[in-house]
Amino acid sequence: MTDLVLVLGVLAAAAVGLWAWRRWQPVSFWYGVGFPARAVLVYLTWHHVASGCRLTRNRRRFRLTLDAIPVVGPASRSAATVVEQKRRVRRVDVERSPRLGVLRPTRLGWRMRVRLHDGQVPADYEKAAEGVAHAWRVHSVRVVDVRPGFVTLWATMRDPLVDVVAEPETGELLRVRPGKLENGRDWVIDFRTVPHWINAGATQSGKSNLANALIKGLAPQPVALVGFDLKGGVEFTPYAPRLSALATTRKESVDLLADLVGEVENRMALCRAHGARNVWTLAEPLRPVPVVVLVDEVAELFLIADKSEKDQVARTATALLRLAQLGRAFAVYLVVCGQRIGSDLGPGVTALRAQLSGRVCHRVNDPETANMTLGDLDPAALDAARAIPAETPGVCVVAGQDGSWHRARSVNVPESAAEQAAHDYAHLTPDWDALTGSVPTARPAA
Repeated sequence: MTDLVLVLGVLAAAAVGLWAWRRWQPVSFWYGVGFPARAVLVYLTWHHVASGCRLTRNRRRFRLTLDAIPVVGPASRSAATVVEQKRRVRRVDVERSPRLGVLRPTRLGWRMRVRLHDGQVPADYEKAAEGVAHAWRVHSVRVVDVRPGFVTLWATMRDPLVDVVAEPETGELLRVRPGKLENGRDWVIDFRTVPHWINAGATQSGKSNLANALIKGLAPQPVALVGFDLKGGVEFTPYAPRLSALATTRKESVDLLADLVGEVENRMALCRAHGARNVWTLAEPLRPVPVVVLVDEVAELFLIADKSEKDQVARTATALLRLAQLGRAFAVYLVVCGQRIGSDLGPGVTALRAQLSGRVCHRVNDPETANMTLGDLDPAALDAARAIPAETPGVCVVAGQDGSWHRARSVNVPESAAEQAAHDYAHLTPDWDALTGSVPTARPAA
C-alpha cells in the first residue's frame, strides 16, 4: 500500500510539473516534450496516414514462399495424405508510403521533407493536406517548398492569427510592420523590396485597417504621403495633417496624378544628369524624398458616369500605369485599395494589376476580385483567400513578387490611433509645392 501511494504521488508530482512547465515556459516545453512526442506519433502513423490519403503506391516485389502440396499415393488412396513443402518465388504487390525525412521543429509545429513517388506531383499533397491535418490533429498542413522529386510539408499546431499583438516598428525607411504571418514571424511591408501593392477587401474585412497601419507606420518616417479618396474624402481627411496632397474629386485626381508623373520625370532627369540608375544611387544631399501614394477605392477612379468623364478616366489610367512602371526606380510607390477590382472596370485595371507585384487579399464579395488579386499566383493562395471567414477581420493572404504567399493578419489600428499619429508627426509633412517644384495643380491636404 505504501508503494502504491508513493507511485501515485510521484505521478501526480510529474503531472503537476509538466503542467507548470507548459504553462509558464511553453516554448521550451514544446521543444523538450511536445515536439519529440509528436515526432514519434508522426513516424509511427505515417504509413497509415499516407495510405488513407491515397499517397501510397503499390510496388511489385518477389518473395520466397513455402507452399503445402498434398500428395496421395496411387496404390493406397485411403492412406494418410502426404504433405510436401515446395519452395516457390512469387510476385506480390507491396504498398509503399512516401519516404519521410527528418522532422525539423518550428515554434508552431514542424517541417518535414517527403520524397515523391514516381508519377506524383506536389498537387497530390496539396489535395491531401487537409486529410493529413485531421489525421495528426493539427491546425493545418501546407506544402511550402517544392524541389525536383521532393516537397516540404509544414504542420502548424495552432492558428497564430487568432491573437495578434502589436510590435514596435522597425525604424527603417519605407518598412512597416502591420501584423503577423501564419508562421509566427512579423509581417513586414518593405516598399524598397516590393514597391507597389494591391489591397483588396470587402467592407469590414480589414482593408481600411491595413491602410491605417500603413499611415501610422509611415507617419514618423521622412516620406511624403499622398492620398486619393473619391468617397468625398471621408477616409483620408482625418489624416490630412500628414498628407502632402489629397484628391477627393475626379478633377483633383487627374491634376494630382499629372503632378506625380511630372515629379517622376523630374527625378528621371536628375538621375540622368548625375549618371545614376535610380534615386538610391544618388548622393544623399541630392536624393529626393520618397513618395507613398495611397489610393482608396480604385474603382471610383475608373467608373464612368457620363461621356464627359471618359477622357478623365483614360488620363487617370495612363497616369497610374506610368507611376507603376517607373515609380520604383524613382522612389514613388503605390498602394491601391478597393472593394471591387475586376477587368470589367476597364482595360487599364488589368494592365495596372500586372505592375503591382505586392498582393493583399482580404475577404472579398466576389470571386473575380480574388482572381484579379491572386489569380496569377499559386491556386492554393486563391483557395485560402476564399476560405477567410467573415468573423476574422484583418486576416488576409499576402503575396510578394517572389511568388510565395502566406496567411497573415494585421494588428487592429483604430482610426483614432492613425489620426493621432498624423497629428503628432505633422511637422514632418513635406510641402507639396516645394516637393514638386512646380505651380500647384492639385489641392494640398489641409
